[in-house]
Amino acid sequence: MHNKQDVLDNGPFFHGTKAELKIGDLLVPQHLSNYQDKKSNYIYFTATLDAAKWGAELATSDLKERIYIVEPLEDFENDPNLTDKRFPGNPTRSYRSKSPLKIVAELGSWERHSDEEINNMLTTLKKLREQGKAIIYD
Repeated sequence: MHNKQDVLDNGPFFHGTKAELKIGDLLVPQHLSNYQDKKSNYIYFTATLDAAKWGAELATSDLKERIYIVEPLEDFENDPNLTDKRFPGNPTRSYRSKSPLKIVAELGSWERHSDEEINNMLTTLKKLREQGKAIIYD
């Protein structure tokens, strides 16, 4: 967790999703995860546009892909799913919180990953699930 003297990242922070939200709405934990078949204890966000794009592109829904600029309202921590367990440090600048994130803006336009990149990622995630290796530390 961070405190005033130990800020993990100053942002700006992004959340990629297919949910249609409004400025001022709060993103909260305990929603179904896009990556596993259960409710998530955390709300996840990132300080990199690339990671937010993946969040939007891989979200399980037929709605439009969206990237919101969010503001964490309370403490947050490094996302252990994308830090030292898999990569040293936190190169994706990915975080999670048990407290809400406030939607402060929606990114008007952004360039998607190519269909080939998205299909490759979906294939990789499917293989990991089949091998029992798609573990989310939540």
